[in-house]
Amino acid sequence: MRILMAALAFVAAAFGTASAQERVLPQSPAQVQLSFAPVVSKVAPAVVNVYSRRVVRQAVNPFFQQFFGGSPMRSRVEQSLGSGVIVRPEGIIVTNNHVIDGGQDIRISLTDRREFDAKVIFADPRTDLAVLRIDTKGEKLAALQFGDSDKLQVGDLVLAIGDPFGVGQTVTSGIVSALARSNVGASDYQFFIQTDAPINPGNSGGALVSLDGRLIGINTSIYSQSGGSIGIGFAIPSNMTRVIVDGALSGGVKRPWLGADGQAMTSDIAKSLGLARPDGVLISQVYSGGPAAQAGLAKGDVLLTLDGFPVSDPSAMRYRIVTHRPGETASMRYWHNGAMKDATIRIALPPDQGREEGVVAGENPMQGAKIANITPALADEMQLDMMAKGVIVTAVANPSQAARFGFRQGDIIRAVNGERIASAAQLRRAINQSDGWQMSIQRGDQVLQFAVQ
Repeated sequence: MRILMAALAFVAAAFGTASAQERVLPQSPAQVQLSFAPVVSKVAPAVVNVYSRRVVRQAVNPFFQQFFGGSPMRSRVEQSLGSGVIVRPEGIIVTNNHVIDGGQDIRISLTDRREFDAKVIFADPRTDLAVLRIDTKGEKLAALQFGDSDKLQVGDLVLAIGDPFGVGQTVTSGIVSALARSNVGASDYQFFIQTDAPINPGNSGGALVSLDGRLIGINTSIYSQSGGSIGIGFAIPSNMTRVIVDGALSGGVKRPWLGADGQAMTSDIAKSLGLARPDGVLISQVYSGGPAAQAGLAKGDVLLTLDGFPVSDPSAMRYRIVTHRPGETASMRYWHNGAMKDATIRIALPPDQGREEGVVAGENPMQGAKIANITPALADEMQLDMMAKGVIVTAVANPSQAARFGFRQGDIIRAVNGERIASAAQLRRAINQSDGWQMSIQRGDQVLQFAVQ
């Protein structure tokens, strides 16, 4: 009883002390003011406005042309506004690809209101990132250093900086709401930081920064039914952004390749394989001789982690590989025949031997079409199935016979006059040895039949 009374007295004293401390008046301005101002003053000069302008020609209504005359075509100027981040002091800027896509005239406005013409070094719809350069005449600009987005944790405080609705540079604060978000439709490599820091139209391409003033994401999209922020914003991780910037400045972005593909696990699949939880990616395809095959991964295995990070779906798996450089290694853990295994993968580029790309000539329906054998590298470029084979149309000249007959980039030629087509050389022979053509063409998920004399 004496011990219990002593314990209660100690707790009461502790709570009493805490209560007294809560009621003590602030003794200094630092105890009154909690401010992000030091971080903002450090990073804000590196966040810019991006103006993209293009001229679109469109047909005039025949009724107005008949009565008012003039050209049958008229020009209309389209403008887009976004944000960007200076990542190199010599004038290298990263923004979203959708901000500058199709722009014929791109201008950058700094926080001190100076404006510069910008040149696009690299634009990548697959990651929704673009790298720009402005001529600073040797002046060194304020630039943000990259942070490590893999060190973020849910609940970390972050700041979003951009130019929402074109009202001027604006800073908002929030927390990291989630990590590794995928399937939100913003890019091919879908792996995003989610934040509740308000992000609105015009913030695209702006900076998501940590409280140490480092760039940890490029704001790219919001989830909204009204067009305004409702607290669900997404940013491309800095580790992906760094790869794109480094590649753009060193001769081109080269995407590493795992040589395997799969699907997200379900509870039923996990149970059938003897796994306690539906974690990882069920491997459905492995390219013979590719990095995954050489490391021991096989069809039916479940890839659980890469470099210690969980991979919950194919998007996460691709992201973990593409943030490596070719030649580097990655550790993986996977489930194989009822046992857990560890292995090391040597990251490599997808092979491109035997592409044999060229333009079709001669008197035939495909004259003017550029065709190529599908290699793993070409399949990756054109976002095809990794195991795709055959001959694909990579471009169509206009005017040309191919354009007139409606061939499109991405068409896969499956057969000509009943002959299965396996190579570009075979296709050229088949179409030039006949004066009538019956062709089977795969376009997306459809197979089209084409006949012409």
